[in-house]
Amino acid sequence: MTEAHHPLNDFIEYPQSEMLERADANYKQVQRRHSIRKFSDRAVPREIIEKCILAAGTAPNGANHQPWHFVAINSPEIKAQIRHEAEALEQAFYAGRAGEEWLDALKPLGTNASKPYLEHAPWLIAIFSQKRSEEEGEQKTNYYVHESVGIATGFLIQALHNAGLGTLTHTPKPMSFLSKVCGRNNSNERPYMLIIAGYPSEDATVPEHALQKKSLQEICSFL
Repeated sequence: MTEAHHPLNDFIEYPQSEMLERADANYKQVQRRHSIRKFSDRAVPREIIEKCILAAGTAPNGANHQPWHFVAINSPEIKAQIRHEAEALEQAFYAGRAGEEWLDALKPLGTNASKPYLEHAPWLIAIFSQKRSEEEGEQKTNYYVHESVGIATGFLIQALHNAGLGTLTHTPKPMSFLSKVCGRNNSNERPYMLIIAGYPSEDATVPEHALQKKSLQEICSFL
């Protein structure tokens, strides 16, 4: 039995000169995306976050099982709880659990165990990966889960940046506390990443080290 297909009727082909212009414009836009650690507490409408998460949900994924769940957190109480749990883990991390090599790699970025942005930023978005999911009451195995959720996370970061917001990825280890805080106590699900989103504070900075990007020759080969 042949599965139903629909014609591709929303693809837009541009002249090659315009393609290059669009590719260059996109590159210049993403060059302005920076991971920041100082956020304003200015409110960001929920509708903006919703649209960005919908964009993330369009990401390519294994068998179209869409093995992800996003928890958008605006509650001051829950953000404070996340900060408390995360900083407790970070204290141990920076006290030596990370190892000397990892800590040396982080020194140029100036990071430490204090994470005030977890409360200051208007939105935290916890991303969960799902090794199995439920459809019409039946459990099904998900495929290429890590890859799929990684792509969706990239889509989300780009959507937030495109909307005009600053972002930061945060991955405290272990992240199991997020399952409890977010009410996602499901054995088929695990925390993947925490995205901080909001306006940069007036004194936000970007580490010089973070501006050093590899050249095309270093990151790409053409055969």
